[in-house]
Amino acid sequence: MRCHHEMPFGARLQDGGGALFRLWAPAARQVELALETGAGPELHAARSEAKGWWECRVPQAAAGTLYRWRIDGGLLVPDPASRYNPEGPHGPSCLVDPGQFEWDADWRGRPWHETVLYELHVGTFTPEGTYAAAAGRLQALVDIGVTAVELMPVANFAGRFGWGYDGVLPYAPHDAYGPPDELKAFIQQAHRLGLMVFLDVVYNHFGPDGNYLHAYAPAFFSQTKKSPWGAAINFDGPDSDTVREFFIQNAVYWVQEYRFDGLRLDAVHAISDDSDRHVLRELSERVRTATAGRHVHLVLENEDNGHEHLASTPMHGSYDGQWNDDFHHVVHVALTGETQRYYHDYGAGTMDLLARCLTHGMVFEGSKRREGGAREVVAPAPPQPLSALVNFAHNHDQVGNRARGERLTALVPGQAAALPTLLALLTPAIPMLFFGEEWGAPEPFLYFADWEGELRDAVRAGRKREFGHVAADDLPDPCSSETFERSRPDVGHARSDAGRARLELVRTALAARRRWITPRQAQLLTGKHSAQRIGERGLSVQWRYEDGRLLSLELNLGDAPLQVEPQHLGPVEAELVYSHRWPADTPRGTWPAYAARWTFGEEITL
Repeated sequence: MRCHHEMPFGARLQDGGGALFRLWAPAARQVELALETGAGPELHAARSEAKGWWECRVPQAAAGTLYRWRIDGGLLVPDPASRYNPEGPHGPSCLVDPGQFEWDADWRGRPWHETVLYELHVGTFTPEGTYAAAAGRLQALVDIGVTAVELMPVANFAGRFGWGYDGVLPYAPHDAYGPPDELKAFIQQAHRLGLMVFLDVVYNHFGPDGNYLHAYAPAFFSQTKKSPWGAAINFDGPDSDTVREFFIQNAVYWVQEYRFDGLRLDAVHAISDDSDRHVLRELSERVRTATAGRHVHLVLENEDNGHEHLASTPMHGSYDGQWNDDFHHVVHVALTGETQRYYHDYGAGTMDLLARCLTHGMVFEGSKRREGGAREVVAPAPPQPLSALVNFAHNHDQVGNRARGERLTALVPGQAAALPTLLALLTPAIPMLFFGEEWGAPEPFLYFADWEGELRDAVRAGRKREFGHVAADDLPDPCSSETFERSRPDVGHARSDAGRARLELVRTALAARRRWITPRQAQLLTGKHSAQRIGERGLSVQWRYEDGRLLSLELNLGDAPLQVEPQHLGPVEAELVYSHRWPADTPRGTWPAYAARWTFGEEITL
């Protein structure tokens, strides 16, 4: 099976030979296509079309041809819809034949309720930092029960290394990780192992280095709206139809041409669109139409806890899930006591907030975050479907945006180190692991970006300002290759006694999830769950199903045992789902320190 996404942007090979090149450059007076040759650029005049489009046919162009666009007789720029830029965004684009890769025809994906996500950064996932090397590690993820890999952004960005959120060529996989067909081979290998592959995409801004759009297509950027990264993307102003299409086509391109099984849309709270039909709704409709017959999932990151785009079942215009920062923040505060910056609102009544999160999904629904971290106060919203939320103890932001990139396991008492991961894996919400978490990786995950010149100096100074509340004299240099290398988890730790023990813990927890939680997701009720505080550090939680059955959690986050009254105990005849630090001979009514136990049974009334 061959997969080729037809789109109005970029370059396409012609059936009779040669290629057609198209560029939207409404601010340009003259546009030429510059083919790269050993003797210098070979220029071909482009014809001006309606509404700012320029078009050029080149009979001798073929797969592998390198090219750029020349604007107004001077500036050479890459194709903004380039499928491959082998020398980075400041170099030439490469004409690609998408049809040369042969796909297996039988993969249709997996339903959302089976999802167990595993977020990874391609550049630090393996020593080689390539798609090909990452493919060799997939079987180990299958062995512990992961069902979906989520790649941090791979859109081409400037420099040798970076997180990927400053991409400037959204259609071109990052050159340092390998050519496009190696990314496709990674996805194909995942599919052959039963793994879905999700991609993190950024539709709220372009990176600061290698973005040439201002020079010839300033209409990509709003004249009236701002974002944390400068001018907002123009989704609702003059000429926004083409801008919207550029990003929607990109989403369809990844799920069609690369057969990704899902997209995670970064920071949609920074996408401003006052159109009658919001771009997020249109994007969902177009992706679902283009992938009919496959399980393709759409996930949001929304720092403001908006939930208007979520639905409990896949629907055109809706999204399957959303990252739940509230879960991470309240667990973090409960186990570390940190309350600075965006942990501020979780410091009062922390255990009550954790109870609400476990039963209602979020703590602060629809609450925007103010500058400095505190949230606006809003009226509580109805409970959200728990299966529409993604819970995690770690992710790239929550680890990497710390001054020194510590993982949560390095910040909590040793006896409690596994509890955050287990709480993420064994709730009805969709769970996510961050690479290395499965064996308790001790390495940090730091912020790194290979900037140069004034941009490098500004980033270094900004990090020092941001973390002025900590000793800044030994902060890792974000633009150093050493910082990048320090962020690579050493898989050798997985073979240590502690690493093998943590791997077994994750494997057995996910086996319990697969047996007890996953098959019953469709019966999970919304708004019927409950929780009770037990002393200062305990919680008893009940998740209810349509057939009257009950999944119960007994949790002690304290360093001393708890004595519990009978009305707060789970069903007497319940079956054990999973226990952690809870010996089988523990007397009924006693909860050990830093322990958790999940049971399943009929609800009883005392």
